[in-house]
Amino acid sequence: MDRTEPGGKGDLAGKVAIITGAGSYAGQGAAEARLLAEHGATVVVTDLPGGAGEKVAAELAVPGRFLPLDVTDEAAWTDLMATVEAEYGRVDILVNNAGLWLHAVMCDTSPREYRRVVEVNQTGVYLGMYAVAPLMRATGGGSIINTCSTAGLKGGGMPFAYAASKWAVRGMTRAAAWELASDGIRVNAICPGVIDTPMIEGGTENRERLAGFIPSGRLGTPEEVADLVLFLAGDGSRYVSGAEIAIDAAFTA
Repeated sequence: MDRTEPGGKGDLAGKVAIITGAGSYAGQGAAEARLLAEHGATVVVTDLPGGAGEKVAAELAVPGRFLPLDVTDEAAWTDLMATVEAEYGRVDILVNNAGLWLHAVMCDTSPREYRRVVEVNQTGVYLGMYAVAPLMRATGGGSIINTCSTAGLKGGGMPFAYAASKWAVRGMTRAAAWELASDGIRVNAICPGVIDTPMIEGGTENRERLAGFIPSGRLGTPEEVADLVLFLAGDGSRYVSGAEIAIDAAFTA
């Protein structure tokens, strides 16, 4: 397929994307960075220092860069956007991918642990949208993709703090989509099910156990999640906003 055809590998050419939590080499954020770059986007890979963020950025098909970012730090977001605006003059895509997992029921979750999960998974998403919206407005619009979870679609059997934060992401996504629609900014949420990333602990035995809960009988891959992010980032989804899309092989069906 020609890179200049709609839907081809050039469909994000000239666009600038920020992806948070993309410093895990085998994680969803890294897979999303690779795919968006393959389709022409310049990708700013962000994560806490000490991960593989620089390596991910260095290997992208279109030259990108790594910038350290604590998504819970408002000042860090301000600094990030100052750098992005100075270097690229625009941001077209934000993928709020950074997340913190806590496998605990409510009675086993301390107030400190609860607040930490909410700070990363909920407040971090808010700060990201708040940071990019002015530049997106100024340059004619964009696409914000918030990473929710099937834990934001059901309550039973889900870790308490994690589920609470992801339900909040659904609400923020809808509210922001309504607010920003007139500015040409689309806001959508993706809700991955059980995806085979380093976040899953317990090795092969636990992966096989988790696969038993999924109608298709297998875990999803980061690359499959990235395919959905690519769709929402591009013009093929230009009339899609305020949506919550499950990518879970019928787990929540």
